[in-house]
Amino acid sequence: MDTATTHAAAALADFARHHPRLFVLTGAGCSTESGIPDYRDANGDWKRPAPVTLQAFMGDEAVRRRYWARSLLGWTRMAHARPGPAHRALARLEAAGRVELLLTQNVDGLHGAAGSRRVSDLHGRIDTVRCMACEARLPRKELQADLLRRNPGWAALEARAAPDGDADLEGRDFSTFDVPACRHCGGGLLKPDVVFFGENVPHARVQEARAALARSDAMLVAGSSLMVYSGLRFVQAAVDRCLPVAALNLGRTRADALLALKLQAPCGPVLAGAADLLLAAQCY
Repeated sequence: MDTATTHAAAALADFARHHPRLFVLTGAGCSTESGIPDYRDANGDWKRPAPVTLQAFMGDEAVRRRYWARSLLGWTRMAHARPGPAHRALARLEAAGRVELLLTQNVDGLHGAAGSRRVSDLHGRIDTVRCMACEARLPRKELQADLLRRNPGWAALEARAAPDGDADLEGRDFSTFDVPACRHCGGGLLKPDVVFFGENVPHARVQEARAALARSDAMLVAGSSLMVYSGLRFVQAAVDRCLPVAALNLGRTRADALLALKLQAPCGPVLAGAADLLLAAQCY
């Protein structure tokens, strides 16, 4: 690690040492080291067009065809992504009893793959597909096989990877792309089991997180600009409870004025370094 990263890791370890039960909120900055692109730049602004909204997806067949055609190409990167140093470090901290709950805004499932068990997927999981009519769920990999069978030739197209299993595929005629309906009810519209923009996070999920926050000593934000209110509200709730909040993020966050500690550094090496320092101290 360079000097700046070493200092950041030491500062985070000191914060965690004084607040042994952390409520952790993670964002895209934890998964970029696993090859999954993020949405925002260091200023918190969009790097690319905003994601599709729930209203557009549900109300327009053309939007759904375009979404699933791009997803057919983007899913491969998501399916093969593996946990990075940030995921592994947080799993180690949980195993040492340092994490009350890990609330992730990511939909990639990499925290669980790294070994974290006290995980709540705030925005759902991209590896699951939901029928909007009968509420049946099926694995995304099964839908991928069906999409490939129905749309031979599309997998050979060139497209740059985009966040959350999307791909930059433009200038194509999506009108013939064949999207299956739900096999369980025979006609339901299929949607990724994730919270789209314009869609509410399930109430029970929010309540579970608030209860965990109430049991915590402090909050740690890792890899999130907090530009989306669904994550920002937990920082506000922590401050309302007089709990200190630390943020580890490359660039500004929407909650900078509320933070007790702000570290502008990459998540992976800082979390790994902080975990090393904390867990080494516990051995003595």
